[in-house]
Amino acid sequence: MCARFFLFSPDEEIMRLFQLVTFPRISPRYNIAPSQPVMAIIQDQQEYQVRHFQWGLIPGWFKDPAPGQAMINARSETASSKPAFKNAFRSRRCLIPANGFYEWKSTGNRSRQAMCVRLREEPLFAMAGLWEQWQSPDGTELDTCAVLTTAANPLLEPIHPRMPVILQPDQYARWLSSETTPAPQLQKILQTYPAEEMQVYPVSSQVNKVSHDSSDCLTPIQEQKTLF
Repeated sequence: MCARFFLFSPDEEIMRLFQLVTFPRISPRYNIAPSQPVMAIIQDQQEYQVRHFQWGLIPGWFKDPAPGQAMINARSETASSKPAFKNAFRSRRCLIPANGFYEWKSTGNRSRQAMCVRLREEPLFAMAGLWEQWQSPDGTELDTCAVLTTAANPLLEPIHPRMPVILQPDQYARWLSSETTPAPQLQKILQTYPAEEMQVYPVSSQVNKVSHDSSDCLTPIQEQKTLF
């Protein structure tokens, strides 16, 4: 799955990778969590644009979502047919820029070790996402999003069976296309990212707390081993 990630690349790098003409300056973020605003890229009239969505998708047809009902992840294998995601899959797809994400590895005795996951050669990448616009009974509009997930590769499978869908740059245009693309064609690019192109290492437990949002979250530590 994907429940925390980080984005700290300079604005110029983000603009270059996503071919953005304009870009609102953003601050580095090292511990992005559900319900927080996340930056995303959408296509609007043949141009890529930056939007900010609340992380945790709320389907447009929800009348009054209760706390905890927002969905931070969507399974790529079934998103095109699930009622909560199928409309967004058809016409509201997005890219969610990231430099990496966190996952938690079970170490026994009910404890877990925070792990940082990054790409070896590409410091900046994009996760496939979906977005929706929800309107409250009083007319207030809220834009929300979810990260698509797929089966974990051999590197990450011992930590968690799922991982975010990471797209290659030459797949961005197809994913963001405003044209109606048959779901089977889109499914072909929602694949597991190669294990040999990724790295994972343990980090401090301070990342467990959302209030910790500094580069210290990325500092490697010695993995804690259990005696039993």
